Amino acid sequence: MKKSIDAKKGKGPKAKLSNDQLLTLYRNLVRADHFDKCYVRRIQAGQLISFYHAGEGGLAPGVGACSFLRKEDILWPHHRAHAQGHMLSKGIDLKYYLAEHTGKTTGCCKGRSSYHWSFPEYGVFGTSGCIGAGFSPTVGWGLACKKNGDGQITMMCCGDGGSNRGTAHESFLMANNWKLPIVYLIENNGLAIFSKHEDMHPTKDIADLAKGYGMPAVIVDGQDVIAVAEATLKAVEHARAGKGPYLIEAKTVRIQAHGVGLPDLVDYTPRSKEEIDELRERDAILICRERLLTEGLLSQELIDQIEAEATQEVADAERFADESPVADQLDLSDINKLVYAE
Repeated sequence: MKKSIDAKKGKGPKAKLSNDQLLTLYRNLVRADHFDKCYVRRIQAGQLISFYHAGEGGLAPGVGACSFLRKEDILWPHHRAHAQGHMLSKGIDLKYYLAEHTGKTTGCCKGRSSYHWSFPEYGVFGTSGCIGAGFSPTVGWGLACKKNGDGQITMMCCGDGGSNRGTAHESFLMANNWKLPIVYLIENNGLAIFSKHEDMHPTKDIADLAKGYGMPAVIVDGQDVIAVAEATLKAVEHARAGKGPYLIEAKTVRIQAHGVGLPDLVDYTPRSKEEIDELRERDAILICRERLLTEGLLSQELIDQIEAEATQEVADAERFADESPVADQLDLSDINKLVYAE
């Protein structure tokens, strides 16, 4: 299946990014790539207690959307790469997340949840193994943000498969009727596990849904982290101003199979090496790097420094996780304390 990127530009001026913001996007993209490769390597070596959905090819939407959120903004991240790009971009220290994936007591959920993360101090209140399950709680979070009245917003991220849930339509309807400060990010890589987008959705663009709810929408090239960030800043500004929800569809790609160890199929047919090589030609890091080199914001020395820092950050996280104690069996009282607020 050949994957093309057809990004429509939204109306109005783009958000202008500073040089520091552009470098932040590149740095976060490199960091997310290093962590993704770490998880793939570790699960293949039997060093994770859960499955893993590799993020290669599809990291830019999460990085672009989350790098400039406020700490108090609420985030439901996408499951691709287990949301590492989303969360590190929001400021979360991923060593606690890796410890969670290795079943250690220092993990963000005490080593009991693996992939089901929670960082409430950063506005990340958990996830679900049910893809797209964030649509319903997003309405509640959005209502809470509106009542708080301080410009707080909720961002809900999912893939093209998750957007097919019936709750997505209920969420869009209520969010626009109540003018809730919600940004919906649909990370469309054209595949829902093995199923092609065109077999699962009646139109080429998921963003077409927004018109039926009176909600503004934009389609961006999800391989261009800068374009995603520019679109997100505009959408967030719209939501913070009390104008209601906004939908962003980021056309991205998926290089690996849906999950590490699964066959890489489209319907019943394996994807070819030629197809994957073609997708790799639009590597998000290379696209961002080329632009920043052209604009004089990057040098080879700085590129090497960012790579070294990312390598060290991952090594430190692995050391922290490997040296942490294994989570023991819980009794019922411990489980209740971890599940329910006091």
